[in-house]
Amino acid sequence: MLANFVGQQLKNCANCYLHIFGIEGRWKGYSFYLFYFIYLFILGAGLAFFFFFFFGGGGASIMSDEDLISVDYEVFGRVQGVFFRKYTQAEGKKLGLVGWVQNTPAGTVQGQLQGPRCKVKQMQEWLRSTGSPKSHIAKAEFKNEKKVDSLEHSSFSVVK
Repeated sequence: MLANFVGQQLKNCANCYLHIFGIEGRWKGYSFYLFYFIYLFILGAGLAFFFFFFFGGGGASIMSDEDLISVDYEVFGRVQGVFFRKYTQAEGKKLGLVGWVQNTPAGTVQGQLQGPRCKVKQMQEWLRSTGSPKSHIAKAEFKNEKKVDSLEHSSFSVVK
């Protein structure tokens, strides 16, 4: 009995929407479904706002609420003379990271990455396995990983 009453009220409300939007004749039989769709849309928008406001929207960090980390790296193999630094800089910028990259006298490439943990992890995998098209990576070492409160670099640069 109560369910019928509530259902009738929802249908009446949906008919009001149909009348307001001027589509009552053709869609009259579907008014309950229209109202139900509108109700779910409003409920979903409200829930999205709630979760955004309370769980993720108001942070002071420009990247996300995820931890910012800094890590030093060195890549071994055929990594000099194959545009490795240029590709490393481009990949770092693409991922939104900051830091630097340079050649070493020992024939390796070293540098530092800073940014959100998940992006730094993606870059570490890129340094381990991809590199520049003509490079041959033997191994990549990562040291001094630490959480940082703010980024120490403003861009991703190639140090000569």
